[in-house]
Amino acid sequence: MIDGFKIAHRMIGKNHPPFIIAEMSGNHNQSLDRALEIVEAAAKSGAHALKIQTYTPDTMTLDLNEREFHISDPNSLWAGTSLYKLYSEAYTPWEWHKPIFDRVRELGMIAFSTPFDDTAVDFLESLGVPCYKIASFENTDIPLIRRVAATGKPLIISTGMATVAELDETVRAARDAGCKDLILLKCTSTYPATAGNTNIFTIPHLRDLFDCEVGLSDHTMGVGVSVASVALGATVIEKHFTLSRTDGGVDSAFSMEPAEMAQLVVETERAWQALGKVSYGTTEAEKKSIQFRRSLYVVKDIKAGEVLTHENVRAIRPGLGIATKYIDVVIGKTVNQNVKRGTALSWSIF
Repeated sequence: MIDGFKIAHRMIGKNHPPFIIAEMSGNHNQSLDRALEIVEAAAKSGAHALKIQTYTPDTMTLDLNEREFHISDPNSLWAGTSLYKLYSEAYTPWEWHKPIFDRVRELGMIAFSTPFDDTAVDFLESLGVPCYKIASFENTDIPLIRRVAATGKPLIISTGMATVAELDETVRAARDAGCKDLILLKCTSTYPATAGNTNIFTIPHLRDLFDCEVGLSDHTMGVGVSVASVALGATVIEKHFTLSRTDGGVDSAFSMEPAEMAQLVVETERAWQALGKVSYGTTEAEKKSIQFRRSLYVVKDIKAGEVLTHENVRAIRPGLGIATKYIDVVIGKTVNQNVKRGTALSWSIF
């Protein structure tokens, strides 16, 4: 695999800092002003991209509040409502896309979206997005995958719930339709997700299986799982983002706040920097620390002709004398000169 590729102005790959995506989703709470505030906060936090979702309630489902169209799971964040009402509350009006994208770009970030049908792809193409994201629930929608891949732009796909066989079909479809630059994100499709159900050992396995860039769409709380994923080779991290979880909203319960996003940006880059390479021995930065190793020193004044003993020679810091491993060699030897206490032992005094 070629090392990395560009999305807009930013390189993606293992030799580059992790690409951090702030996902606004429905956290705008149906206010354009709030959406633009979220953009500002994401930029201040250091996120590299801001992503939204492009759909309408009618492109997602039917306006019914019965049977499978009603969310009855008592453990769901959205229990008691219908799918249609949920998407009505969460969707980003299409007329907001341009002002949101314009502000994102003005602030130096990358703006893109998740399309859910062909009409969304056509609309996003008219706005000049540099890449696309496919959500976990759509990762088996092969016609959609083909349509997005046909744009020739980098494609990010969340892998939540997909089997290896399903992912193989998805990846083949994307590549056959023209996708050259692909990123697969390990994802657990629960909201929020737990660390114990995230299984980030899958990340390097995805890279090996599909020979592509890999990352994490992270629904857990905090930064720990994302930081750990970078150590396993993640080059992209996506997190839902809001101004404050207490503000409420469809995704607020598992979204990051600005201070947390700032921490994520810093700590994932530190994790990436720490990876380095396989290295043993003294680095350039460590050379001055060599002197703080232990070595053999004379700890009592000794006159010429006297013998070295455990009473007048010890292993102490600093490390300017004979190496401590030679203690049994030097004990019993006769010195050829007067030696003052605090002298680093050397072979020339015998």
